[in-house]
Amino acid sequence: MTQRKRIVAGNWKMNGNLALVQAFSDNIKSDEFPGVEVIVFPPFPLISDVSKLNVLCGSQTVSEHDAGAYTGEVNASLVLELGAHYTLIGHSERRTLFKESNEVLVAKFDKAKAVGLTPILCVGESEAEREGGLTEKVIAEQLTAVIDKLGVASLKDSVVAYEPVWAIGTGKTASPEQAQQVHKFIRDMVSQYDESVASTLPILYGGSVNDENCDLLFAQADIDGGLIGGASLKPESFKRICESAVGMV
Repeated sequence: MTQRKRIVAGNWKMNGNLALVQAFSDNIKSDEFPGVEVIVFPPFPLISDVSKLNVLCGSQTVSEHDAGAYTGEVNASLVLELGAHYTLIGHSERRTLFKESNEVLVAKFDKAKAVGLTPILCVGESEAEREGGLTEKVIAEQLTAVIDKLGVASLKDSVVAYEPVWAIGTGKTASPEQAQQVHKFIRDMVSQYDESVASTLPILYGGSVNDENCDLLFAQADIDGGLIGGASLKPESFKRICESAVGMV
């Protein structure tokens, strides 16, 4: 079996401050988690500070534009210059709250790759879509938007994160079996285009992952780590999740 990259990514969303950066500096050392890439996605103003920690840093989004009159936006080149290595693309909150379409997200994905950032493409279904049996249809549409425009090769050296919208910030979590089923669907779908890309593609699970359920989730064959929300704001909990990921290697 091809060895895939193992990743634990903490998305602080619009939370955190310099005190939290210091708490991570005191508690989280990525070299304590051999074989696991530890990434923190802070708010934009904290990227430079987080990039100095003993973890990798990422941005929560980037603009699809290079520069110009786009007040409030941040371009991918600047994010890279400030020390980020990764960026989230299409987090469910960007899709729903900010109405980012698949077309816009493909452009952001392309821009991230062009400047040298590694995109983490987030896909997932709402509760109504799951109850309607549309999970695979929704995820296939989100993935093929990228594949049809940029080619399956664009997923090489990228990451996919499955985050069921109904499990984000709700305390609900997909069961390990439910999560594995969707992760396998994603890998099998990519494999139909290119088996080599599919075999090396890291697929993370995001959706109320915490220090109590991470072991069972990370034990699944096609789950390569986690995109962590609320638990990433607690250094002790986040450290436990990183330790759990070491057991996957």
